[in-house]
Amino acid sequence: MILKGNQRGGGRQMALHLLNAEANEHVNVYEVSGFMADDVLGALNEAHALSKGTKCRQFMYSLSLNPPMDKKVSIQTFEETLDRIEKKLGLEDQPRVIVFHEKEGRRHAHAVWSRINAEEMKAINIAFPKRKLNDISKSLYLEHGWKLPEGFKDKSKKNPLNYTRAEWQQAARIGRRPTDIKRELQECWVVSDSKKSFENSLHESGYILARGDKRGYVAVDFHGEIYSLSRQLGQKKKSLEVKLGKTENLPSVSDAKDKISNQLSGLFTRYSDELTLQHKNDAQLLLRAKNEMIAEHRNVRTQLDVFQKERWSAEEQERMTRIRKGFKGFMDKLNGRYWKTRKANERETYQANVRDQKEQEELINKQLAERQNLQAQFNLMHEKQENERTELIRDLSQLKSYEKDKDLVSERSKSRDKDKDHDSDTDLGSLDIDFDHEL
Repeated sequence: MILKGNQRGGGRQMALHLLNAEANEHVNVYEVSGFMADDVLGALNEAHALSKGTKCRQFMYSLSLNPPMDKKVSIQTFEETLDRIEKKLGLEDQPRVIVFHEKEGRRHAHAVWSRINAEEMKAINIAFPKRKLNDISKSLYLEHGWKLPEGFKDKSKKNPLNYTRAEWQQAARIGRRPTDIKRELQECWVVSDSKKSFENSLHESGYILARGDKRGYVAVDFHGEIYSLSRQLGQKKKSLEVKLGKTENLPSVSDAKDKISNQLSGLFTRYSDELTLQHKNDAQLLLRAKNEMIAEHRNVRTQLDVFQKERWSAEEQERMTRIRKGFKGFMDKLNGRYWKTRKANERETYQANVRDQKEQEELINKQLAERQNLQAQFNLMHEKQENERTELIRDLSQLKSYEKDKDLVSERSKSRDKDKDHDSDTDLGSLDIDFDHEL
């Protein structure tokens, strides 16, 4: 399970992110504890208000828990993991919020703690959180028999497909996935052994090597989006400098964008727009099926929730009737019947809670499997579209190179013809002079 955490402020923004039902297919507020408020927005606003009594600005600790894509992870595993994290980071007994998100057939969790110790009115210091989370994450992979990511075995093999929220939004602006962009740039890096070959490989894939605003190495795509190569390739600046040389020798981002603008002929724009429209039309059928599936799944979950609440209410009422009142109740306490009944009620309540949670888990796992099957079709379609897009850019890049070479050959040909004409004029002039001389 990949664990990513950070200290942050902005309670309202965090709440809106956790409750975002547009970016996620299913949002389940699992727990709001330790706060006076019983909703996410109210709880995080409460944490912000409490932080006003301190000098702490990053008053929350936000954590995401991402299990392996192909594994079914129970709620109990998530809870046990959160307990381990709390002990490791010193967040035990702190108010927290837990929200589950589902998207594209996978489920992950978000937990947010208040860092403010209400008794001492000071923020809890979290030392070396990244290292501690990595230790817990590695332990989880080993304990559950999950395939250990290469990055845990060898840091140099850290997964190049990890991406931030900003990278996700950047890719979404141009209708792509951040995983595909990183994979593409990684492939360009691996197949090249020099700056020239890397630039050629980037150009074939629709990028231009440039110098970033902070004098870092970046790639600029045909849409004008900028990608940090140290982040995308997982390479440090020194490693990039060995192959690419000094950044001073690279064009600036603005120069690269100007170059792209000049290279973007009407042909590329027209073909790109046609391909985008074609991809959009191809996706309509699957998108319709996805929306129908999401609506159906939400409806079934609502029905189960209503059924369980009604059943719980009826069972709770039945348990209450077992506790006799008045004189009979007083006698039950004296002869011990009350305590036996109360213990039996508590046992039944626990069992009913476990039963309800099991029913919910079975339904969610069933729906996740259905959604994963549909997502496999999306992945196949997306792979096909990425190949078509790559071929378009490669063909247009080759066409640009061909037109450039053709223009160069044409200029050279004209130059040679001009030289021949000049030589011919000179020779004829000499003949005329010689002829006149002979006369």
